[in-house]
Amino acid sequence: MNRETRLDRSDTLVVVDRSRRNRNLILAAVGAVALLVLGWFLFGPSKEDAAAPAQASAGRDGQVPSVSVVVPGRTQVARVISASGALAARRDQPVGAAGTGGRVTAVLVDAGSWVNAGQTLATVDRSVQTQTAAQLAAAVESARASAGLAQAEYDRAAALVGRGFISKAELDRKRSARDQAQSQIRVAQAQLGATRAGIGLLDVKAPTSGLVLQRNVEVGQVIGAGSQGLFRIARGGEMEMRAQLSQQDLAAVRVGMAASVTPLGSDRPIAGQVWQVSPVIDPTTRLGEVRIAVPYGPQVRPGGFADARITAGAATAPLLPQSAVLADQDGNYVYVVNAKNQAERRAVKIGNVSEAGVSIAEGLDGTETVVLSAGPFLNPGQKVNPKRQAAR
Repeated sequence: MNRETRLDRSDTLVVVDRSRRNRNLILAAVGAVALLVLGWFLFGPSKEDAAAPAQASAGRDGQVPSVSVVVPGRTQVARVISASGALAARRDQPVGAAGTGGRVTAVLVDAGSWVNAGQTLATVDRSVQTQTAAQLAAAVESARASAGLAQAEYDRAAALVGRGFISKAELDRKRSARDQAQSQIRVAQAQLGATRAGIGLLDVKAPTSGLVLQRNVEVGQVIGAGSQGLFRIARGGEMEMRAQLSQQDLAAVRVGMAASVTPLGSDRPIAGQVWQVSPVIDPTTRLGEVRIAVPYGPQVRPGGFADARITAGAATAPLLPQSAVLADQDGNYVYVVNAKNQAERRAVKIGNVSEAGVSIAEGLDGTETVVLSAGPFLNPGQKVNPKRQAAR
């Protein structure tokens, strides 16, 4: 430590510490610098203010984004109506017992089997009916014997009436007895025929050729007369899709139009054809039904769900590539470039979507300059430099 000592004759001692004075000067200088730095941060220019001249300079230099645009015009495109609905048998036939019923002794087919018209599906016990038929057959023979005896008696009476041994009244009684015996034969034969026909109806038979969709009977089950729903058969294996369409789309569909049906879970569409258009609209759902005939296939299961695309003629509309059409929570839209080269958002309604592009049903008339790409990076009112491309 540097000290300076001075002694006077008055014996007074004064000591001066220079190192402490130097420290005070350093602390004061550091405090002043800190105050200057704090004032710069509080009152100096912000980063945005500093970048503004650079952006203004860039704007003066013409840094406007270039975008590809096209004037789509109007193109004739096929009108395709999309719909969804259930798959079903075109003619779903319930099969029941036509006879008096009884205990099922055998079931000869199962669901998924193909059957022919008249083929036996299940048999029913007929032991009682067989005995009844035998009894009636014996009754027929008995009636024939009685009729034979009555005929013989009549013939003898007719031979004796001419000799005066038998009166004509007695001959008339013999003739009546003969006719009654012959009638008994016919009655017994009719009863026998009815019993035998009933035996034939005991078996459950297919009313038509087709595919067995459902089996609801088992061996040992007792069925009653006229029991329904023992089997379900799709006549000829013909299938259909019952598509639900809005009233507007329904008006454009006609019988005979081609359709493509894709069952849920399958990626292979099936070619079909509209065979019936509903004449009424459901008052609750405001939808109408279109029935599309499709051939049978393993992927076509009645009760399942499918999507359909119906080719309903052609329409003229602007056609754009898919990159030009954007979507958000407000719906579909495109960007068009106005006369001031500014991007404008335009709401549109999409028509048909295909490999050729997206047809615009509403929102464009085809004369607009539409941005092909870079739409997600634009803002309404933004200045752009359009680079026009030829319409496809």
